[in-house]
Amino acid sequence: MEWYWALAFLLGMILCFMFLGVPVALAFLAANMVGATYFMGGNGDLLTQMSRGIGQLANNAIPTVTTFNLMPVPMFLLMGELFFFTGLANRMFSAIDKLMGRIPGRLSFVTVAGGTAFATLSGSSMGSTALLGSLMVPEMQKRGYKKHMAIGPILGTGGLAMLIPPSALAVLLATLANLDVGALLIAGIIPGLLLASFYVVLILLMCLIDPDAAPAYEIDQVSIGKRLKLLLFDVMPMLALVIGVILLILNGWATPSESAAFGCLGVILLAALYRKLTVSNIIDSVAGALRVTVMALLIIFGSATFSSLLAFSGASSGLINWATGFELSPLVMLLIMFGILLVLGMFMDQLSMMLLTVPIFFPLAQTLQFDLIWFAVIVLLALEISFTTPPFGLLLFVMKGVSAPGTTMKDIYIAALPYMACAIFLVALLIAFPGIALWLPSLG
Repeated sequence: MEWYWALAFLLGMILCFMFLGVPVALAFLAANMVGATYFMGGNGDLLTQMSRGIGQLANNAIPTVTTFNLMPVPMFLLMGELFFFTGLANRMFSAIDKLMGRIPGRLSFVTVAGGTAFATLSGSSMGSTALLGSLMVPEMQKRGYKKHMAIGPILGTGGLAMLIPPSALAVLLATLANLDVGALLIAGIIPGLLLASFYVVLILLMCLIDPDAAPAYEIDQVSIGKRLKLLLFDVMPMLALVIGVILLILNGWATPSESAAFGCLGVILLAALYRKLTVSNIIDSVAGALRVTVMALLIIFGSATFSSLLAFSGASSGLINWATGFELSPLVMLLIMFGILLVLGMFMDQLSMMLLTVPIFFPLAQTLQFDLIWFAVIVLLALEISFTTPPFGLLLFVMKGVSAPGTTMKDIYIAALPYMACAIFLVALLIAFPGIALWLPSLG
């Protein structure tokens, strides 16, 4: 079978299963089983072919989901769940709100700062958007904030969640692409801080151009002593925990897996110190982390088997030879891949997009002689931007579900565009100056 027919056969099965309403992970597994029977089963009756093909596929894929590199994923997810269920997240939100005083657009800044911390730990942009939308949008609209000032910062925090460690999705991407997990986590620090600074400047500009977008209102004065107490007891411990996890990885004092374990233990100790740790909290946190971890493992298993089938059928090498045969510049190829991710994000979640594109994009990037850590940072940004791409970005519909009555999809599109522009500008900077992402990993 020619490589293009093999590729069409495999992708066509997946799309058919998805069209029938089969969950994405199961659609990939089902398509992989059929593909393995056809391509790897050899000769013989159908049962013999199935036994050989699926057996060989499982032997190739099982080592991928039993690797030590995946250990940070459940730990980082458990950190985020404990952070939320113990109330430490709301405690930090409230403290940041009081510390900012009468700064114009104060609640927008609170959303960016607090939302980034939660989204980074939880690794779930959709969950973070739903939480922040329910928590912050009613408060901002009650204070007279215009819709774009209330909705935009919430949609914008997702890009930061993907970049600033600890990021469970960055660990998953590194595992799927066979990259150094620690290097990718460290590579996201400077781009993430740059993106955060772009958001700060954007909100300030919006407040200067239109002061009525975030009207000032009277707030209770907080004494210097109370401010110090809030900073020391409600903000610094949580911030120190995240910074500590980053420093453990950055300085090589611990592997990403060990750092994730220390971070998880740190949240448990903080929750116990604040007397917020209960059996119910622990059960809810473990259940939440378990759900996402199982889904992630299914995705990784599906990706490993899909990669094996693409390689075995010749689809991978054929596609790479075809793509490079056009003699397009590496930059044009990068922009094409970036555009594909933006389109896929309108219809798929991030894990499903990784499953579909990593086996194809990373071998192609290696052929084009891209630095794979740098390329992975751009992929992470593309995954998040795609979630807010009008008209069908998934986060846009999540935001619609938690927004106040009367909020239209047009309002949400308008709110998302400036934050998308910030992320795209960051991508342009990364292309022009790869050292933004590669400098910190090079120090290790």
